[in-house]
Amino acid sequence: MKLRDLAHSRTGDKGNTSNISVIAYDPADYAHLEAHVTAERVRDHFRGIVSGDVVRHALPTIGALNFVLTGALGGGVTRSLALDAHGKGLSSALLDLEIPGRP
Repeated sequence: MKLRDLAHSRTGDKGNTSNISVIAYDPADYAHLEAHVTAERVRDHFRGIVSGDVVRHALPTIGALNFVLTGALGGGVTRSLALDAHGKGLSSALLDLEIPGRP
């Protein structure tokens, strides 16, 4: 199943760093997301785009995971020639991540 089946996302940026939050539609699915949407999986999903670290912050109280992707925006908004220099499309791209179905 696609991550988008269980969650929605928001993204932000600061310099060359993108910040992507993945928020469960249903709080009951949070544990499943936490188990399968790891920093390593996100880094692998964005290989070739992210040149630095990917750090995950768990926010169980609100049913969300927050990922900080360093070196993800081609140098930052004022330096990048990318069409999506703010990285807003990265949140949608992350929702294409394949995860196992619910148990």
